[in-house]
Amino acid sequence: MRLLVIEDEERLAGSLQRGLSSIGYAVDVAHDGITGLHLAREHPYNAIVLDVMLPGLNGYRVCSQLRADKNDVPVLMLTAKGGEYDEAEGLDTGADDYLVKPFSYVVLEARLRALLRRGGTRGRTVLEYGDLWLDTARRSCGRGETRISLTPKEFGVLHSLMRREGEVVAKLDLLDEVWSADFTGDPNIVQVYISAVRRKVDGPFGTETIHTVRGGGYRIGARHDA
Repeated sequence: MRLLVIEDEERLAGSLQRGLSSIGYAVDVAHDGITGLHLAREHPYNAIVLDVMLPGLNGYRVCSQLRADKNDVPVLMLTAKGGEYDEAEGLDTGADDYLVKPFSYVVLEARLRALLRRGGTRGRTVLEYGDLWLDTARRSCGRGETRISLTPKEFGVLHSLMRREGEVVAKLDLLDEVWSADFTGDPNIVQVYISAVRRKVDGPFGTETIHTVRGGGYRIGARHDA
């Protein structure tokens, strides 16, 4: 799952990026409202953590612009302000939740999980294909009653494929969704993770869920010759 943090305090933004990345999210960071709005328009984020006091465009304007674009990605708004009027303004511009600085990281993570459970337009939080299931809010996976342990990146790859069941997902699309925008490594890392996911979700169960489409990418669904 991919998040965008729009926060001009670089130490806080870096801390959020490290903490959220460590539990499996791909996290992009912007330090001003204009850059943040551009990224939010360019990438399919699952949620946005948005500061109010930003250079360029403040958080209220970023959120209202996204809603005007018909983009209803879940938004958790952060601010150093307090008071019911500031909270009301944030919610009136289209934010889904509101957190006042200083805040507990544990609370922020729980608020994000709640937003993802509600799902916005991103759809169901439990994805299923046959007896394979993926709970995006609880970050768990299994086949029937058997739990499957996935690393954060493995979880992200499987999530990207399952939410587009039946579609061919290109390698570059997987890179864009699972790895952050500043990734500069070898794109073939995707193949490594596809193989790792297959070993866990298919190998022990004698199934074949993830198919390679030559020249196209990968697909969850019935095999079709390519």
